[in-house]
Amino acid sequence: MKTYTISEVSKMFDLPASTLRYYEEEGILTNVGRSANHQRIYYDMHINRLRSICCFKRTGMSIAQLKDFFSFEADEEHSIDDMLALLEEQKVSVEQKLKELHADYIHVQKKIHFYTDVKKAIENGLPKPGWNDYK
Repeated sequence: MKTYTISEVSKMFDLPASTLRYYEEEGILTNVGRSANHQRIYYDMHINRLRSICCFKRTGMSIAQLKDFFSFEADEEHSIDDMLALLEEQKVSVEQKLKELHADYIHVQKKIHFYTDVKKAIENGLPKPGWNDYK
């Protein structure tokens, strides 16, 4: 069975070791082993759990929601409806963020186009375009 040190896991997920310890303290990263030197030992199950934690955190899920999700997952037979409701709610949140990001992306593209044209106007001694032409 493959094992990982806190340093390896930290690098793997680009997370500070303090965050890994925090996740353990909060009960969302469980059953972390210890070596004879009392150093944390992580296994593939922790790597898989961290993939979910990082994914859910990127979508804006809170620590409280992560706790709920993992408690539902631990008793999925009795909590499947709660788990699905939490995931559906998160999906709606992600969809909203994607819409906002897409609108922001379009705005950035317009700004690039506008300032490219401003640059060309400056270089060619022409009048600068107005922003209203790019909205």
